[in-house]
Amino acid sequence: MLALSRKVGESLVIGSDVEVTILEVKGEQIKIGINAPKSVPVYRKELYLQIQEANKEALNQDVTPEALEALLK
Repeated sequence: MLALSRKVGESLVIGSDVEVTILEVKGEQIKIGINAPKSVPVYRKELYLQIQEANKEALNQDVTPEALEALLK
């Protein structure tokens, strides 16, 4: 892991099109701004992990033709 020090108003760039800016620091909380193309998904890690788990569960479900037909109604 790369650890960087940044002050309020300073940024870092990831790749050529993602910019992360430190907006505010209050005690132990840091507010950041992320500027990225709409094609780049940005998630909080806990939400990303929930999405991954839901996708795994969906893959393990048995889908019947009747269930698929019900979705189209």
